Amino acid sequence: MRTAGKNELFRSVPVSRAVIAMSIPTVISQLINLVYNVVDTFFIGRTGNSYMVASVTVAFTVFMMTVAMGNLFGIGGGSLLARLMGQGRTDDARRVCAFSFYGAIAISLLYSALVGVFLHPLLDILGASDATAKYAVQYLWLTVIVGTLPVVLSAVCGHLLRNAGYSRQASIGLSGGGLLNIALDPLFMFVLLPRDWEVFGAALATLLSNIAACAYMLVTLKKVSRTAPLSMRLADARAIRREDKRGVFAVGVPSALLTALFDVANVFLNALMAAHGDLPLAAIGIVMKAERLPNAICIGICQGMLPIVAYNYASGDRTRMQDTIRFARNIGLIITVFCVAFFRLCAGPICRLFISTSGSHAQQAIETVTYATAFMRIRCLVSPVQFMNYHTSYCLQAMGDGRDTLAHSVVRQIVFYIPFMFLLDRLFGLTGLVSAVIAGETCGAVFALWLLRRWLKKVGK
Repeated sequence: MRTAGKNELFRSVPVSRAVIAMSIPTVISQLINLVYNVVDTFFIGRTGNSYMVASVTVAFTVFMMTVAMGNLFGIGGGSLLARLMGQGRTDDARRVCAFSFYGAIAISLLYSALVGVFLHPLLDILGASDATAKYAVQYLWLTVIVGTLPVVLSAVCGHLLRNAGYSRQASIGLSGGGLLNIALDPLFMFVLLPRDWEVFGAALATLLSNIAACAYMLVTLKKVSRTAPLSMRLADARAIRREDKRGVFAVGVPSALLTALFDVANVFLNALMAAHGDLPLAAIGIVMKAERLPNAICIGICQGMLPIVAYNYASGDRTRMQDTIRFARNIGLIITVFCVAFFRLCAGPICRLFISTSGSHAQQAIETVTYATAFMRIRCLVSPVQFMNYHTSYCLQAMGDGRDTLAHSVVRQIVFYIPFMFLLDRLFGLTGLVSAVIAGETCGAVFALWLLRRWLKKVGK
Protein backbone atom coordinates (compact mmCIF):
# COMPACT_ATOMS: atom_id res chain seq x y z
CA MET A 1 0.00 0.00 0.00
CA ARG A 2 1.32 3.44 -0.89
CA THR A 3 2.01 6.05 1.78
CA ALA A 4 -1.17 7.94 0.81
CA GLY A 5 -3.15 4.79 1.49
CA LYS A 6 -1.54 4.46 4.90
CA ASN A 7 -2.52 8.04 5.67
CA GLU A 8 -6.15 7.26 4.79
CA LEU A 9 -6.09 4.43 7.33
CA PHE A 10 -4.94 6.89 9.98
CA ARG A 11 -7.25 9.78 9.16
CA SER A 12 -10.50 8.64 7.51
CA VAL A 13 -11.19 4.89 7.88
CA PRO A 14 -13.77 4.33 10.69
CA VAL A 15 -12.02 4.20 14.05
CA SER A 16 -13.05 0.65 14.91
CA ARG A 17 -11.84 -0.67 11.56
CA ALA A 18 -8.60 1.31 11.71
CA VAL A 19 -7.73 0.15 15.24
CA ILE A 20 -8.57 -3.45 14.40
CA ALA A 21 -6.60 -3.31 11.13
CA MET A 22 -3.53 -2.00 12.97
CA SER A 23 -3.98 -4.14 16.09
CA ILE A 24 -4.64 -7.61 14.68
CA PRO A 25 -1.13 -7.98 13.19
CA THR A 26 0.48 -6.59 16.34
CA VAL A 27 -1.58 -8.84 18.62
CA ILE A 28 -0.71 -11.89 16.51
CA SER A 29 2.94 -10.86 16.56
CA GLN A 30 2.87 -10.35 20.32
CA LEU A 31 1.21 -13.74 20.85
CA ILE A 32 3.73 -15.55 18.67
CA ASN A 33 6.55 -13.75 20.43
CA LEU A 34 4.92 -14.71 23.71
CA VAL A 35 5.11 -18.34 22.65
CA TYR A 36 8.66 -17.75 21.49
CA ASN A 37 9.67 -16.30 24.87
CA VAL A 38 7.70 -18.89 26.81
CA VAL A 39 8.90 -21.84 24.77
CA ASP A 40 12.36 -21.79 26.39
CA THR A 41 10.80 -22.21 29.82
CA PHE A 42 8.39 -24.83 28.44
CA PHE A 43 11.08 -27.04 26.93
CA ILE A 44 13.48 -26.51 29.83
CA GLY A 45 10.60 -27.53 32.09
CA ARG A 46 10.44 -30.86 30.23
CA THR A 47 13.68 -31.77 32.02
CA GLY A 48 11.85 -31.52 35.36
CA ASN A 49 14.87 -29.62 36.71
CA SER A 50 13.58 -26.72 38.83
CA TYR A 51 17.08 -25.20 39.02
CA MET A 52 17.20 -24.84 35.25
CA VAL A 53 13.76 -23.20 35.30
CA ALA A 54 14.91 -20.84 38.08
CA SER A 55 18.06 -19.95 36.08
CA VAL A 56 15.95 -18.79 33.14
CA THR A 57 13.83 -16.72 35.55
CA VAL A 58 16.99 -14.94 36.71
CA ALA A 59 18.44 -14.54 33.20
CA PHE A 60 15.16 -13.34 31.70
CA THR A 61 15.33 -10.08 33.65
CA VAL A 62 18.66 -9.23 31.99
CA PHE A 63 17.35 -10.30 28.60
CA MET A 64 14.21 -8.15 28.94
CA MET A 65 16.32 -5.02 29.31
CA THR A 66 16.77 -5.32 25.55
CA VAL A 67 13.06 -4.46 25.28
CA ALA A 68 13.78 -1.17 27.08
CA MET A 69 16.45 -0.34 24.51
CA GLY A 70 14.08 -1.25 21.71
CA ASN A 71 11.50 1.13 23.18
CA LEU A 72 14.05 3.95 23.47
CA PHE A 73 14.50 4.25 19.71
CA GLY A 74 11.51 2.20 18.53
CA ILE A 75 8.67 3.90 20.40
CA GLY A 76 10.55 7.21 20.72
CA GLY A 77 11.38 7.32 17.01
CA GLY A 78 8.17 5.63 15.85
CA SER A 79 5.86 7.94 17.77
CA LEU A 80 7.61 11.02 16.40
CA LEU A 81 7.63 9.53 12.90
CA ALA A 82 3.83 9.12 12.98
CA ARG A 83 3.38 12.69 14.22
CA LEU A 84 5.66 14.03 11.47
CA MET A 85 3.62 12.11 8.90
CA GLY A 86 0.49 13.73 10.34
CA GLN A 87 2.12 17.13 9.73
CA GLY A 88 3.25 16.18 6.21
CA ARG A 89 6.97 16.43 7.10
CA THR A 90 8.15 13.31 5.26
CA ASP A 91 11.81 14.34 4.93
CA ASP A 92 12.09 14.87 8.67
CA ALA A 93 10.37 11.50 9.20
CA ARG A 94 13.10 9.80 7.13
CA ARG A 95 15.82 11.43 9.21
CA VAL A 96 14.14 10.34 12.45
CA CYS A 97 13.92 6.78 11.14
CA ALA A 98 17.62 6.67 10.23
CA PHE A 99 18.66 8.24 13.55
CA SER A 100 16.63 5.65 15.46
CA PHE A 101 18.15 2.84 13.40
CA TYR A 102 21.77 3.77 14.10
CA GLY A 103 20.99 4.70 17.70
CA ALA A 104 19.69 1.15 18.21
CA ILE A 105 22.96 -0.30 16.90
CA ALA A 106 25.08 1.86 19.21
CA ILE A 107 23.15 1.17 22.41
CA SER A 108 22.99 -2.58 21.67
CA LEU A 109 26.75 -2.89 21.40
CA LEU A 110 27.21 -0.89 24.61
CA TYR A 111 24.78 -3.08 26.57
CA SER A 112 26.40 -6.30 25.34
CA ALA A 113 29.80 -5.07 26.47
CA LEU A 114 28.55 -4.02 29.93
CA VAL A 115 26.80 -7.34 30.58
CA GLY A 116 29.90 -9.22 29.45
CA VAL A 117 32.12 -7.31 31.90
CA PHE A 118 29.77 -7.42 34.90
CA LEU A 119 27.97 -10.74 34.30
CA HIS A 120 28.88 -12.58 37.52
CA PRO A 121 28.29 -9.64 39.92
CA LEU A 122 24.99 -9.06 38.12
CA LEU A 123 23.86 -12.62 38.73
CA ASP A 124 24.72 -12.26 42.42
CA ILE A 125 22.51 -9.16 42.61
CA LEU A 126 19.68 -11.01 40.86
CA GLY A 127 19.71 -13.74 43.50
CA ALA A 128 21.22 -16.60 41.48
CA SER A 129 22.33 -19.48 43.72
CA ASP A 130 25.25 -21.79 43.00
CA ALA A 131 22.76 -24.30 41.58
CA THR A 132 21.24 -21.83 39.10
CA ALA A 133 24.16 -19.52 38.21
CA LYS A 134 25.95 -21.93 35.84
CA TYR A 135 22.82 -22.31 33.71
CA ALA A 136 22.09 -18.57 33.76
CA VAL A 137 25.61 -17.87 32.43
CA GLN A 138 25.03 -20.24 29.52
CA TYR A 139 21.76 -18.52 28.66
CA LEU A 140 23.01 -14.95 28.93
CA TRP A 141 26.18 -15.43 26.90
CA LEU A 142 24.21 -16.30 23.80
CA THR A 143 20.98 -14.31 24.22
CA VAL A 144 22.48 -11.07 25.56
CA ILE A 145 26.24 -10.76 25.23
CA VAL A 146 26.16 -12.08 21.65
CA GLY A 147 22.50 -11.57 20.84
CA THR A 148 21.46 -8.08 21.96
CA LEU A 149 22.05 -6.42 18.57
CA PRO A 150 19.64 -8.53 16.49
CA VAL A 151 17.00 -8.40 19.26
CA VAL A 152 17.05 -4.60 19.61
CA LEU A 153 17.46 -3.86 15.91
CA SER A 154 14.56 -6.07 14.87
CA ALA A 155 12.35 -4.52 17.59
CA VAL A 156 13.21 -0.97 16.51
CA CYS A 157 12.63 -1.76 12.83
CA GLY A 158 9.30 -3.29 13.79
CA HIS A 159 8.20 -0.16 15.63
CA LEU A 160 9.29 2.11 12.77
CA LEU A 161 7.48 0.00 10.17
CA ARG A 162 4.35 -0.19 12.32
CA ASN A 163 4.20 3.57 12.90
CA ALA A 164 4.55 4.19 9.18
CA GLY A 165 1.49 1.98 8.63
CA TYR A 166 3.25 -1.30 7.79
CA SER A 167 1.92 -3.25 10.75
CA ARG A 168 1.51 -6.50 8.82
CA GLN A 169 5.09 -6.52 7.54
CA ALA A 170 6.48 -5.78 10.99
CA SER A 171 4.45 -8.59 12.50
CA ILE A 172 5.56 -11.11 9.88
CA GLY A 173 9.21 -10.56 10.78
CA LEU A 174 8.74 -10.79 14.53
CA SER A 175 6.35 -13.73 14.24
CA GLY A 176 8.65 -15.59 11.86
CA GLY A 177 11.49 -15.37 14.35
CA GLY A 178 9.21 -16.77 17.05
CA LEU A 179 8.09 -19.71 14.93
CA LEU A 180 11.68 -20.52 14.04
CA ASN A 181 12.63 -20.51 17.71
CA ILE A 182 9.82 -22.94 18.51
CA ALA A 183 11.15 -25.31 15.85
CA LEU A 184 14.81 -25.03 16.86
CA ASP A 185 14.40 -25.37 20.64
CA PRO A 186 13.70 -29.12 20.84
CA LEU A 187 16.26 -29.80 18.09
CA PHE A 188 19.14 -28.19 19.97
CA MET A 189 17.99 -29.14 23.47
CA PHE A 190 17.15 -32.81 23.05
CA VAL A 191 18.75 -33.98 19.80
CA LEU A 192 22.00 -32.20 18.96
CA LEU A 193 23.41 -31.34 22.39
CA PRO A 194 24.21 -33.67 25.31
CA ARG A 195 22.24 -33.93 28.55
CA ASP A 196 22.62 -31.01 31.00
CA TRP A 197 23.12 -28.60 28.06
CA GLU A 198 19.41 -27.93 27.60
CA VAL A 199 19.66 -24.29 28.71
CA PHE A 200 22.53 -23.67 26.29
CA GLY A 201 20.50 -25.27 23.50
CA ALA A 202 17.50 -23.05 24.25
CA ALA A 203 19.71 -19.97 24.19
CA LEU A 204 21.32 -21.00 20.88
CA ALA A 205 17.89 -21.49 19.30
CA THR A 206 16.83 -18.04 20.53
CA LEU A 207 19.98 -16.41 19.14
CA LEU A 208 19.60 -17.94 15.67
CA SER A 209 15.89 -17.09 15.44
CA ASN A 210 16.57 -13.48 16.47
CA ILE A 211 19.24 -13.18 13.78
CA ALA A 212 16.79 -14.49 11.18
CA ALA A 213 14.07 -12.03 12.30
CA CYS A 214 16.54 -9.15 12.19
CA ALA A 215 17.65 -10.03 8.66
CA TYR A 216 14.02 -10.03 7.48
CA MET A 217 13.38 -6.66 9.14
CA LEU A 218 16.41 -5.07 7.49
CA VAL A 219 15.38 -6.29 4.03
CA THR A 220 11.78 -5.15 4.56
CA LEU A 221 12.74 -1.71 5.85
CA LYS A 222 15.06 -1.21 2.89
CA LYS A 223 12.31 -2.25 0.47
CA VAL A 224 9.46 -0.10 1.83
CA SER A 225 11.75 2.94 2.20
CA ARG A 226 11.46 3.39 -1.57
CA THR A 227 7.88 4.64 -1.16
CA ALA A 228 7.48 5.33 2.60
CA PRO A 229 9.11 8.06 4.74
CA LEU A 230 11.64 5.57 6.12
CA SER A 231 15.42 5.43 5.75
CA MET A 232 18.52 3.48 6.76
CA ARG A 233 20.98 6.01 5.33
CA LEU A 234 23.70 7.26 7.67
CA ALA A 235 23.59 10.66 5.95
CA ASP A 236 19.92 11.02 6.94
CA ALA A 237 20.73 10.09 10.54
CA ARG A 238 23.40 12.80 10.67
CA ALA A 239 21.03 15.37 9.15
CA ILE A 240 18.34 15.04 11.83
CA ARG A 241 17.16 18.35 13.25
CA ARG A 242 18.08 19.01 16.86
CA GLU A 243 14.45 19.46 17.89
CA ASP A 244 13.53 16.11 16.32
CA LYS A 245 16.39 14.41 18.13
CA ARG A 246 15.00 15.82 21.36
CA GLY A 247 11.57 14.59 20.30
CA VAL A 248 12.85 11.01 19.97
CA PHE A 249 14.37 11.06 23.45
CA ALA A 250 11.44 12.97 25.01
CA VAL A 251 9.21 9.93 24.42
CA GLY A 252 11.85 7.21 24.05
CA VAL A 253 13.59 7.73 27.39
CA PRO A 254 10.39 7.53 29.49
CA SER A 255 9.24 4.53 27.46
CA ALA A 256 12.57 2.76 27.97
CA LEU A 257 12.54 3.70 31.63
CA LEU A 258 9.04 2.24 31.97
CA THR A 259 10.33 -1.14 30.81
CA ALA A 260 13.61 -0.81 32.69
CA LEU A 261 11.83 -0.03 35.96
CA PHE A 262 9.54 -2.98 35.37
CA ASP A 263 12.66 -5.13 35.12
CA VAL A 264 14.14 -3.48 38.21
CA ALA A 265 10.94 -4.36 40.05
CA ASN A 266 11.37 -7.95 38.87
CA VAL A 267 14.93 -7.91 40.22
CA PHE A 268 13.53 -7.07 43.66
CA LEU A 269 10.78 -9.65 43.22
CA ASN A 270 13.28 -12.36 42.28
CA ALA A 271 15.59 -11.46 45.15
CA LEU A 272 12.76 -11.50 47.70
CA MET A 273 11.38 -14.71 46.22
CA ALA A 274 14.84 -16.34 46.25
CA ALA A 275 14.99 -15.68 49.98
CA HIS A 276 12.07 -18.12 50.27
CA GLY A 277 13.96 -20.76 48.23
CA ASP A 278 14.75 -21.85 44.66
CA LEU A 279 11.37 -23.57 44.21
CA PRO A 280 9.25 -20.42 44.83
CA LEU A 281 11.67 -18.58 42.50
CA ALA A 282 11.09 -21.18 39.78
CA ALA A 283 7.33 -20.97 40.43
CA ILE A 284 7.15 -17.19 40.02
CA GLY A 285 9.14 -17.56 36.81
CA ILE A 286 6.49 -19.92 35.45
CA VAL A 287 3.69 -17.56 36.46
CA MET A 288 5.38 -14.51 34.95
CA LYS A 289 5.72 -16.37 31.66
CA ALA A 290 2.10 -17.54 31.64
CA GLU A 291 0.63 -14.17 32.61
CA ARG A 292 2.24 -12.60 29.57
CA LEU A 293 -0.77 -13.86 27.55
CA PRO A 294 -3.04 -10.93 28.56
CA ASN A 295 -0.02 -8.61 28.52
CA ALA A 296 0.79 -9.59 24.94
CA ILE A 297 -2.77 -8.98 23.76
CA CYS A 298 -3.00 -5.64 25.57
CA ILE A 299 0.36 -4.40 24.33
CA GLY A 300 -0.60 -5.44 20.80
CA ILE A 301 -3.79 -3.36 21.03
CA CYS A 302 -1.86 -0.38 22.40
CA GLN A 303 0.82 -0.61 19.72
CA GLY A 304 -1.87 -0.73 17.05
CA MET A 305 -3.58 2.28 18.60
CA LEU A 306 -0.45 4.43 19.03
CA PRO A 307 0.23 5.56 15.42
CA ILE A 308 -3.45 6.44 14.87
CA VAL A 309 -3.52 8.55 18.04
CA ALA A 310 -0.17 10.15 17.17
CA TYR A 311 -1.18 10.96 13.58
CA ASN A 312 -4.51 12.54 14.56
CA TYR A 313 -2.96 14.41 17.47
CA ALA A 314 -0.46 16.00 15.06
CA SER A 315 -3.06 16.67 12.36
CA GLY A 316 -5.43 18.31 14.86
CA ASP A 317 -8.35 15.86 14.65
CA ARG A 318 -9.03 15.65 18.38
CA THR A 319 -12.41 13.89 18.01
CA ARG A 320 -10.92 10.99 16.05
CA MET A 321 -8.00 10.83 18.45
CA GLN A 322 -10.26 10.51 21.50
CA ASP A 323 -12.55 8.00 19.75
CA THR A 324 -9.48 5.86 19.06
CA ILE A 325 -8.37 6.04 22.69
CA ARG A 326 -11.85 5.11 23.92
CA PHE A 327 -12.34 2.18 21.52
CA ALA A 328 -8.94 0.64 22.30
CA ARG A 329 -9.53 1.00 26.05
CA ASN A 330 -12.91 -0.76 25.92
CA ILE A 331 -11.62 -3.67 23.84
CA GLY A 332 -8.63 -4.16 26.15
CA LEU A 333 -10.73 -4.20 29.31
CA ILE A 334 -13.15 -6.77 27.89
CA ILE A 335 -10.28 -9.08 26.94
CA THR A 336 -8.54 -8.81 30.31
CA VAL A 337 -11.72 -9.72 32.21
CA PHE A 338 -11.95 -12.93 30.18
CA CYS A 339 -8.27 -13.59 30.88
CA VAL A 340 -8.83 -13.31 34.64
CA ALA A 341 -11.60 -15.92 34.49
CA PHE A 342 -9.44 -18.22 32.33
CA PHE A 343 -6.42 -18.13 34.65
CA ARG A 344 -8.50 -18.56 37.79
CA LEU A 345 -10.13 -21.70 36.37
CA CYS A 346 -7.11 -23.23 34.61
CA ALA A 347 -4.16 -22.23 36.83
CA GLY A 348 -3.13 -25.79 37.71
CA PRO A 349 -3.09 -27.27 34.20
CA ILE A 350 -1.33 -24.19 32.82
CA CYS A 351 1.46 -24.41 35.40
CA ARG A 352 1.94 -28.13 34.76
CA LEU A 353 2.62 -27.33 31.10
CA PHE A 354 5.85 -25.61 32.13
CA ILE A 355 7.50 -28.34 34.15
CA SER A 356 7.45 -32.13 34.08
CA THR A 357 6.34 -33.76 37.33
CA SER A 358 7.84 -37.15 36.49
CA GLY A 359 11.43 -38.35 36.52
CA SER A 360 14.29 -37.89 38.96
CA HIS A 361 13.23 -34.37 40.00
CA ALA A 362 9.54 -35.21 40.47
CA GLN A 363 9.16 -34.09 44.09
CA GLN A 364 10.75 -30.70 43.44
CA ALA A 365 8.63 -30.24 40.32
CA ILE A 366 5.39 -31.07 42.17
CA GLU A 367 6.22 -28.51 44.87
CA THR A 368 7.04 -25.93 42.19
CA VAL A 369 3.67 -26.51 40.48
CA THR A 370 1.86 -26.15 43.82
CA TYR A 371 3.51 -22.79 44.43
CA ALA A 372 2.92 -21.62 40.86
CA THR A 373 -0.78 -22.53 40.89
CA ALA A 374 -1.40 -20.52 44.05
CA PHE A 375 0.65 -17.58 42.74
CA MET A 376 -1.18 -17.50 39.40
CA ARG A 377 -4.66 -17.40 40.95
CA ILE A 378 -3.62 -14.27 42.83
CA ARG A 379 -1.58 -12.43 40.20
CA CYS A 380 -4.10 -12.90 37.36
CA LEU A 381 -6.45 -10.45 39.13
CA VAL A 382 -4.16 -7.59 38.15
CA SER A 383 -4.80 -7.85 34.38
CA PRO A 384 -7.50 -5.14 33.95
CA VAL A 385 -5.67 -2.46 35.95
CA GLN A 386 -2.36 -3.44 34.36
CA PHE A 387 -3.94 -2.85 30.96
CA MET A 388 -5.02 0.62 32.06
CA ASN A 389 -1.40 1.40 32.90
CA TYR A 390 -0.23 0.23 29.47
CA HIS A 391 -3.05 2.01 27.65
CA THR A 392 -2.47 5.33 29.37
CA SER A 393 1.28 5.18 28.89
CA TYR A 394 0.93 4.51 25.16
CA CYS A 395 -1.59 7.36 24.81
CA LEU A 396 0.82 9.80 26.46
CA GLN A 397 3.68 8.56 24.28
CA ALA A 398 1.57 8.94 21.14
CA MET A 399 0.94 12.59 21.98
CA GLY A 400 4.60 13.24 22.74
CA ASP A 401 4.05 13.76 26.46
CA GLY A 402 7.36 12.43 27.72
CA ARG A 403 7.21 14.20 31.07
CA ASP A 404 3.99 12.54 32.24
CA THR A 405 5.10 9.19 30.80
CA LEU A 406 8.26 9.48 32.88
CA ALA A 407 6.30 10.46 35.99
CA HIS A 408 3.97 7.52 35.54
CA SER A 409 6.88 5.10 35.11
CA VAL A 410 8.63 6.23 38.27
CA VAL A 411 5.55 6.47 40.46
CA ARG A 412 4.12 3.16 39.27
CA GLN A 413 7.21 1.10 40.09
CA ILE A 414 9.32 3.06 42.58
CA VAL A 415 6.63 4.73 44.68
CA PHE A 416 4.00 1.97 44.63
CA TYR A 417 5.02 -1.52 43.46
CA ILE A 418 8.48 -2.01 44.99
CA PRO A 419 7.55 -0.63 48.45
CA PHE A 420 4.42 -2.82 48.43
CA MET A 421 6.65 -5.86 47.81
CA PHE A 422 8.72 -5.27 50.92
CA LEU A 423 5.76 -4.28 53.07
CA LEU A 424 3.46 -7.15 52.11
CA ASP A 425 6.28 -9.70 52.15
CA ARG A 426 7.10 -8.67 55.70
CA LEU A 427 3.45 -8.75 56.80
CA PHE A 428 2.11 -11.81 54.96
CA GLY A 429 5.10 -13.72 53.58
CA LEU A 430 4.86 -15.33 50.14
CA THR A 431 1.16 -14.54 49.73
CA GLY A 432 1.78 -10.87 50.41
CA LEU A 433 4.77 -10.74 48.08
CA VAL A 434 2.75 -12.24 45.22
CA SER A 435 -0.17 -9.87 45.93
CA ALA A 436 2.00 -6.75 45.85
CA VAL A 437 1.58 -6.42 42.08
CA ILE A 438 -2.19 -5.94 42.50
CA ALA A 439 -1.76 -3.13 45.02
CA GLY A 440 1.02 -1.46 43.03
CA GLU A 441 -0.66 -1.63 39.62
CA THR A 442 -4.01 -0.41 41.00
CA CYS A 443 -2.43 2.67 42.55
CA GLY A 444 -0.42 3.20 39.36
CA ALA A 445 -3.56 3.01 37.21
CA VAL A 446 -5.36 5.62 39.30
CA PHE A 447 -2.38 7.95 38.93
CA ALA A 448 -2.17 7.21 35.19
CA LEU A 449 -5.83 8.04 34.56
CA TRP A 450 -5.41 11.33 36.37
CA LEU A 451 -2.40 12.17 34.17
CA LEU A 452 -4.27 11.29 30.97
CA ARG A 453 -7.37 13.26 31.89
CA ARG A 454 -5.24 16.29 32.74
CA TRP A 455 -3.37 16.05 29.45
CA LEU A 456 -6.55 15.65 27.38
CA LYS A 457 -8.03 18.74 29.01
CA LYS A 458 -4.87 20.64 28.11
CA VAL A 459 -5.06 19.36 24.52
CA GLY A 460 -8.74 20.34 24.31
CA LYS A 461 -7.94 23.89 25.29
